[in-house]
Amino acid sequence: MDPSGQTAAIKYLKEQNSTNMFHELLTDEILAAAPVTEPERQHYFIGKLRDYIQMQAGAGSDSAEHMQAGAHRSLTAAVVTFGCQMNARDSEKLEGILSEIGYTITQDEQAADFVAFNTCTVRENANEHLYGRLGRLKQSKKADPDKIISICGCMMQEADEIEKLKVKYPYVDIIFGTHNLYTFPELLFMLFRKRQHAADEIYTAGKEVLRTSSDDRERMEKLLRYGSGPSNLKDIEKLSRRPVISVWKDSGDIVEKLPSRRKYSFKQGINIMFGCNNFCSYCIVPYVRGREKSRKPEEILEEIRLAAADGVKEIMLLGQNVNSYAGGLNFAGLLKQVDELCDGIGIERIRFMTSHPKDLSDELIETMANARHVCRQFHLPLQSGSSRILQRMNRHYDKARFLDRAARLKAAMPDISLSTDIIVGFPGETEEDFLETLDVLKEVRFDSAYTFIYSKREGTPAASYEDQVPEDVVKDRFDRLLEVQNRIVDENLDRLTGACLPVLFEEISEYDKDLITGKLENGITVHVPADPSVIGTIRKVRLTENHRFYYTGEL
Repeated sequence: MDPSGQTAAIKYLKEQNSTNMFHELLTDEILAAAPVTEPERQHYFIGKLRDYIQMQAGAGSDSAEHMQAGAHRSLTAAVVTFGCQMNARDSEKLEGILSEIGYTITQDEQAADFVAFNTCTVRENANEHLYGRLGRLKQSKKADPDKIISICGCMMQEADEIEKLKVKYPYVDIIFGTHNLYTFPELLFMLFRKRQHAADEIYTAGKEVLRTSSDDRERMEKLLRYGSGPSNLKDIEKLSRRPVISVWKDSGDIVEKLPSRRKYSFKQGINIMFGCNNFCSYCIVPYVRGREKSRKPEEILEEIRLAAADGVKEIMLLGQNVNSYAGGLNFAGLLKQVDELCDGIGIERIRFMTSHPKDLSDELIETMANARHVCRQFHLPLQSGSSRILQRMNRHYDKARFLDRAARLKAAMPDISLSTDIIVGFPGETEEDFLETLDVLKEVRFDSAYTFIYSKREGTPAASYEDQVPEDVVKDRFDRLLEVQNRIVDENLDRLTGACLPVLFEEISEYDKDLITGKLENGITVHVPADPSVIGTIRKVRLTENHRFYYTGEL
């Protein structure tokens, strides 16, 4: 850029800019000094943003209301999560970064100064849910143009969804995907620079991108060269309000060691791998999460040690398919090391999700059976009980293989609790196929089942199948499936009524303030009259009454 050609425009804009007092925190020199290695680069931006936010909060106290109260205005942020445990863990990182920068976390997205939506796109209704929430924010954004709305996660890995956001929801400020979530601090820094009318190119370090807003840079440079005419300045201001977009097509990077804010201080998810190589014909996850990549065992173990030192009692090892972990040893080997580590550091429970039946080995079953801290709970997604449909789903196992895996788990651990996922109405599913699914339910007797009506996802092979099942037929089958599964769950829970079992207490019940809610080792919820001091501890509880999906009990 030619500085002399921009002097008048920049000077005028600085004079007009209400945040000019912070401009020295957003200079080209500050940006140029950023480290190129990760996560050091992001920690650098977190520090710069912290200074910037503190100055903004101080400026907010200049209002008569705040001056009278003698207090700085605390900027607030709300993080809204859609989807799986992986997304929930990502949202903890977003909250941790925002807290470290200086935002106070709130649940009120309408009043928040910053709102982050962490999206899911496994089913179509997840997309529609996001658009509904965005629509409800339109008025609050109009009332406060400096309110920041950010969208990230799986849905943002779909190029057409990004274009839809740009056209229909132009008040969104930051868009990024799953592969560069760790660059969130840098993107927020770039947004503040853009609002200061800086011309920036998104830093991608040679990554192949799906979408970026770097084309705004050339336009901004031209406008700044043209001078400070009223029309030109209006165009600059409009351009400075366009979103910062950075979505990568894929990445082999694994960047951890960023701030995190756990929902429960005593529970933590631990990412052991990312991505998926399975390409089930109905599933969009491999396209939005990328290929499988595993963390090194020593990095995982170190994160667990730090979690234990911070008072964590329960960890969940996370991955799209943990059974295919390949970080120099297999998942059974990693699980054994984690279990041995937990012996002396205070972590009492180990969980993991999600497993794929095709990769469930006898070695893993044996390791789990012999472990001291691994919960007797296993999530084994069925999807369909029909071998024909499973083949069409590209699941790489049949009905017999699934039943064998479930039987081996129960033989090794008679007290194990099995949960599953089931899709009803997959293209081509006949009544006979559906009855095969009911057969598996009745034989395995799952303690819980996450049941879904098939959702067509564009870009997956199944979306092009012509033999879609009529809606009324799918609904009838879905209702029949729920009837069978609910009866099984009720009977399973009855067997434990009266037993005295350990419960990890999590929070005050949202339905009754006199009850404390916790989880059994098998994942079932228990409500107990108790003092809040039990939260974060594991206590024995007698299960007094079965309410189908939860128990009530007494210490």
